[in-house]
Amino acid sequence: MALIDDHPVVLQGIESWYATSEERITVTARGSDVSTAMTEPGSAADVVVFDLQLAHGAPAYAQLEELSAHGRQVIVYSMYESQAVALMCLELGAFTYLTKTEGERHLVAATLAAAADRPYTPPALAGAFGCDTSADRPNLSRREIDVLLKWFQSESKAMVGESLGLSVRTVNTYLDRVRIKYANVGRPAKTKANLITRAIQDGIVSLDEL
Repeated sequence: MALIDDHPVVLQGIESWYATSEERITVTARGSDVSTAMTEPGSAADVVVFDLQLAHGAPAYAQLEELSAHGRQVIVYSMYESQAVALMCLELGAFTYLTKTEGERHLVAATLAAAADRPYTPPALAGAFGCDTSADRPNLSRREIDVLLKWFQSESKAMVGESLGLSVRTVNTYLDRVRIKYANVGRPAKTKANLITRAIQDGIVSLDEL
């Protein structure tokens, strides 16, 4: 994984947290620029911890979007405690959003979740979901919602199919339709974690249910 922050002390601190965590997390690259994480997809740098305020400037949304476009699971780790900023980062493809006040426990847990493509919702992001009032919701059918929710609760698409009486191919078709509908309203959701984020934002599933 890679760390991107323009404060050497922050980089050192995060790496120390990872080194002393129960599940050792290896940092393969660290620096103050997105090029730090621009290795080939499938590398150990697929998970990126990203400071949104590089060089004390405006939020680095363009750099975040670039990382997401290259298939990185980006954990935004920022001093900004703005719900609007958190939601914007999710719209741009971030895996999750943490404020730096949330500390070691949440950052380590989010990193392990990102590596396993499991959703992770820290307290700051949970608050942001509750205040999301955007209107660009896709029009999902009842069956699409049923398949989506069952997939969130299952370990495999085969289990979804068995539960709903569908073939795996049909399950994939429904999930593909959902992704296309989200893409068509400008809110792409390429991974399972992204779809869960969208479903929470849109009130399809609650945090308590997950």
